[in-house]
Amino acid sequence: WAWFIIGILIMAVVIGVTLVYFSAQKPDSLVADNYYDVGKGINQSLKREQLAVRLETRASVLIDNQQGTVAVQLEGKSLPQQLTLNLISPTQPERDRRIPLQQVQPGLYQGQMLDSVSGRRFVELLGKEGGEEWRLFQEASLQDRQAIQLKP
Repeated sequence: WAWFIIGILIMAVVIGVTLVYFSAQKPDSLVADNYYDVGKGINQSLKREQLAVRLETRASVLIDNQQGTVAVQLEGKSLPQQLTLNLISPTQPERDRRIPLQQVQPGLYQGQMLDSVSGRRFVELLGKEGGEEWRLFQEASLQDRQAIQLKP
């Protein structure tokens, strides 16, 4: 019985050391190390969203995974030549996508995707007006050829 008890203790130590090793190899990317920078980023984000409200900006985003295209219909006082669409995964940064959109006619923007995108994402649309950046942001469940409405 003594060896049985000692064996359990040795296994607990081996498992504990193994878990510490693996947790040190790949730290959690969801934890912010510098809270000051995160706070500054939140303030910048609020300024961009307030600008979108002042410009009365709204958008409809349509993703076509079959053709690999994104179409954005933009309404409001801001119609820049180029927009940026970010499709952000809440938990897996490697699944984030950044899609540049070019204006094809007033209020209509299109861009190409490298691969299909679906599931829960944070949808962020960025544009510039008068040297300042505005932002529309919403959480959505992306499905092929289903429009997503973005409002400030």
